[in-house]
Amino acid sequence: MRRAGLGEGHSGNYVASGYSVHEEENEHLQEGLRAKVSALKSLTIDIGTEVKYQNKMLDDMDSDFDSTGGLLGATIGRVKQLSRGSQTKLLCYMLLFCFFVFFILYWFIKLR
Repeated sequence: MRRAGLGEGHSGNYVASGYSVHEEENEHLQEGLRAKVSALKSLTIDIGTEVKYQNKMLDDMDSDFDSTGGLLGATIGRVKQLSRGSQTKLLCYMLLFCFFVFFILYWFIKLR
């Protein structure tokens, strides 16, 4: 028995049309894959740009913290030098002034 359309003369056309259907499907899938790859490429470029920006920001913060650490170290050294000397009266005044400033700040924040 022969099926309709699968005669001896039509078998080459059937194979060729099946091949073109698969070829079109492959091209369609290839275009979809190409679009996804380009989206991933742009995303990775954006991530790289953001990472460079964040690294620059971290480097700036590191240098700021280093300079602040040096400033605080020098200040602590001066306070230690004051406490070793005979200027304890000056140190007491300085501590009282600090407590006064903190009290005023606390009172101001509490009223807000």
